[in-house]
Amino acid sequence: MPFIIDSIRSPSGRIKPGGAFTELHPTDLLGQVLEHLVRRNGIDPSEVGDIMTGCVSQVGEQSATPGRVAWLGAGFPEHVPSTTIDRKCGSSQQALAFAAQTIMAGVHDIVIACGVESMSQVPMGSARIGKNPFGSSYTARYGQQISQGVAAERVAARWNLSREDLDSYSAQSHRLAAKAEEEGQFAREIVPIRTTAGIIERDETIRATTTVEKLGELKTSFADDDLKARFPEISDWRVTAGNSSQMTDGAAAVLVVSERMATRLNLTPRARFVAFDVRGDDPMLMLTAPIASSHSVLSKAGLAVDDIDTFEVNEAFAPVPLAWLKELQTDPSRLNPSGGAIALGHPLGASGARITTTLLNRLEMNNGRYGLQTMCEAGGMANSMIIERL
Repeated sequence: MPFIIDSIRSPSGRIKPGGAFTELHPTDLLGQVLEHLVRRNGIDPSEVGDIMTGCVSQVGEQSATPGRVAWLGAGFPEHVPSTTIDRKCGSSQQALAFAAQTIMAGVHDIVIACGVESMSQVPMGSARIGKNPFGSSYTARYGQQISQGVAAERVAARWNLSREDLDSYSAQSHRLAAKAEEEGQFAREIVPIRTTAGIIERDETIRATTTVEKLGELKTSFADDDLKARFPEISDWRVTAGNSSQMTDGAAAVLVVSERMATRLNLTPRARFVAFDVRGDDPMLMLTAPIASSHSVLSKAGLAVDDIDTFEVNEAFAPVPLAWLKELQTDPSRLNPSGGAIALGHPLGASGARITTTLLNRLEMNNGRYGLQTMCEAGGMANSMIIERL
């Protein structure tokens, strides 16, 4: 049986210009997180079986198996391998699932699941190198692909979510994140990162004074005449930079260990894995798969919605958790209670492991038992996972 022994993250750094990690190489950022994880748990790095790393834009500074480069750059043993996983926004959540499954299969006893994304140095979409990744067969079936922002507009229209709904939720995300920071939750999960400008220990992205009124002044981000004609069901375009996740630089890592190794090393497990799910949905709505995937992972676990103490639904755009909430019909106070990507940022490949870190700390602070996390992903996919605090 695999256990989560520890889960940590870097602070969330704003992207260029002026962000904390804009000049820090992504492998150096991840390397520092890996160094903290190994050292604070007192494990022998030579016993790590694999480093599974989520990273979406595997080009430029992130092209050379970033987990491998980060591990070696941190001074750790050369015989430990790494692989890079791309399931878009859920990349490091998928890395965590693969890490647990590797241990279940008896292949390794210690695996580190991690993720990194420097959206300053490798902007979103860079890996396309100016090319169209959608072939003629896909295009014949679905037509011209749309952006996730347009998909968010379609979700908002289908679930009848107003601009005020989106902005109210987004302001709440910042308030909850500011409260979690004030209560010390993030100090328990964030590890300090060295930069040429000094030590960074806090998220740069939380805006505690954000209000619905201020967000309401922002212009919509995705409407144009062609899209309005193509999607007449969107009567009011309402997605803005303020009710979308923040592009950020960040890294996170989770230490996963088998039961026998945890006993041998006298490590105290913090959580166990209950169930996993991954599935697809309509790629032209793109952001709805967390709904079906959440139902599926609950069924696999033999649990009901009311059994879950905390839900983490990645705030790629405000319509995602709000549509999920309408369908799952659960207590809103259990949803993203520490804020989400609207306040904390969304460093693509690192977000899954970041959410696990925040979820685990919230369960521990509130003495909760079960936590469910789910993430929408490009192409209409989603990963879901349930953990049990120990």
